[in-house]
Amino acid sequence: MKKLTTLLFVVLCALAPLRALAAEPFFFVQLSDPQMGMFSDNRDFAQDAANFEFAVTAINRLRPAFVVITGDLVNKSGDVAQIAEYLRITKKIDTAIPVYSIPGNHDVGNVPSSMGVANYVKIFGPDHYVFKHQGFVGVALNSTVIHTPQYATEELAAQESWLRAELAKAKSGGARHIVVFQHHPWFLASATEPDQYFNIPLVRRTSYLALFRESGVRYLFSGHYHRNAEGHDGVLVNIITGPVGKPLGGAKSGLRVAIVRDDVIEHRYYELGDLPVKIELAPPASKPAAGKN
Repeated sequence: MKKLTTLLFVVLCALAPLRALAAEPFFFVQLSDPQMGMFSDNRDFAQDAANFEFAVTAINRLRPAFVVITGDLVNKSGDVAQIAEYLRITKKIDTAIPVYSIPGNHDVGNVPSSMGVANYVKIFGPDHYVFKHQGFVGVALNSTVIHTPQYATEELAAQESWLRAELAKAKSGGARHIVVFQHHPWFLASATEPDQYFNIPLVRRTSYLALFRESGVRYLFSGHYHRNAEGHDGVLVNIITGPVGKPLGGAKSGLRVAIVRDDVIEHRYYELGDLPVKIELAPPASKPAAGKN
């Protein structure tokens, strides 16, 4: 009996470090395309603002660890009234909840220039950056300079150099999850699909996806499509989130909730009329299916 007790003690001591490594799950909210002015083609932004305010009320109730807004903050680049409305509503999010805004093509221009990027930075803050939360490393990118770089070649090169350094740092630092957020989807269904308005051109897509796989990235979150989609490229999960603003293709306005666990990120898109009262973080009884689009 004494030997059995000693053996049990040794086993428990060996397992203790593993238990210590397990992190508590948390969740974040991803919004995309609030796009002030899109519903009315820039005549006003009444409906866009109503949707965004509704989402903000839900965020303040749900209390996520942070919020990521993946681009197209406004519909008309540089429009003073649209920008002011976006900032007014965003400031209603409780200050205890970090908010990370990312530029879209409507924010910096469909064909961005150095001046367009500089104007965005002056108003909204950095166009690419890293943020962290409990071993989670979020990488925010300006995808428009990747998609259409001809007048922003210096910005493209600088961002790529910075990205490689940050991914290497996150990997060597033992990040639990390295997650990339941007406006444009890398692809809609297949990593080898032809170029189109809604995806990143294949000539750059291929090298970036390879970099992500090499760097330990598993999840890519984007918007731009104004509807939901999900695709895979090896270990990479490419998650496209529908708009909190105006949807397309029969989709519904909403937001995405992502639960971050040690080994997986579970995610679900909620339409604005179907938002939960709270988010349950307890693990499901069985292995979860792929995230509901």
